[in-house]
Amino acid sequence: MVRTLLVRGLLLGLLAGLVAGVFAFAVGEPRVDDAIALEKAAATREHESATHEHEAAHEHGAEVGRGTQKAGLFLATGLYGLAVGGVFALAFAGLRGRVGPRSDGGLALAAAGTAFAAVIVVPFLKYPANPPAVGDPETINTRTVLYLAMIGVGLLSAAIAVTTARSVRGGPWARWPAAVLAFVVPVAVASLLLPAVDEVPDGFPATLLWQFRITSLGTQLVFWASFGTLFGWFCDRAARAPAPAMSGPA
Repeated sequence: MVRTLLVRGLLLGLLAGLVAGVFAFAVGEPRVDDAIALEKAAATREHESATHEHEAAHEHGAEVGRGTQKAGLFLATGLYGLAVGGVFALAFAGLRGRVGPRSDGGLALAAAGTAFAAVIVVPFLKYPANPPAVGDPETINTRTVLYLAMIGVGLLSAAIAVTTARSVRGGPWARWPAAVLAFVVPVAVASLLLPAVDEVPDGFPATLLWQFRITSLGTQLVFWASFGTLFGWFCDRAARAPAPAMSGPA
């Protein structure tokens, strides 16, 4: 059964990753192009004394780089879907029959929603995504560690929320508020204690920054909604399938 779930998770994760790639290409790439155009314009103003030959070479290299990035977008989202789908399937196999809804489809949707909240939304609220023109390259390691720390906080908060929901008696009207509170409190505390990162340069268009961040979050939402729905549907479909007949001796 675990092998079947793993194969299902890998294939559906790949499919959901490609769907998210389509969204990112159609909605997100124009925002990236706008941000890179701003970055190039700022670099041109800072280096007005550079030779025309150097500027032309720089522009040509950037153009080739963007083409390669756009071509590799679907490869990146597909590989992301494969990795996430495999990990999700193994986690689902461990949770199945132990926590959450009794139906496999309901558990898949609940697990996907929880993962989206814990792994995507929680770090996004503290350290939202920035376009290429925003951020100091020298702080990338620090920012990565802080982002991963918030992912850890989100996962830990989700585990605390599930444990709380299972331990509270009194029906859903008592369990759900307790679970939500158990999830929100650690996230809020971590958000207050961890340092802020604000490297948006003066004059950067707020509208473009907001659009890029919403598109980044939207790409993840498309992935998790697609994957959770597909995984849950296939699980329910497999559960309703009749068991193969056992042939006995004549």
